[in-house]
Amino acid sequence: MLTAHPIGIIAIIVIALLVFGGRGKISNIMGDLGKGITSFKKGLKDEVGDAKTADVDPADDALDVTPRKKD
Repeated sequence: MLTAHPIGIIAIIVIALLVFGGRGKISNIMGDLGKGITSFKKGLKDEVGDAKTADVDPADDALDVTPRKKD
């Protein structure tokens, strides 16, 4: 019925090593993930703040699309 494929066995061994491989490995991984997410969010906020403070006048980029009168 159920046979163990080499890929499945390798996946189980990798998960077991992550869980039981050492003291605090998962907490270190999750801590690094949290730091990465925090850094990403901070970078997004910095970009939004920079865009708001930029001296760009939207009227400079606007095109005149009013129709011309025919004589």
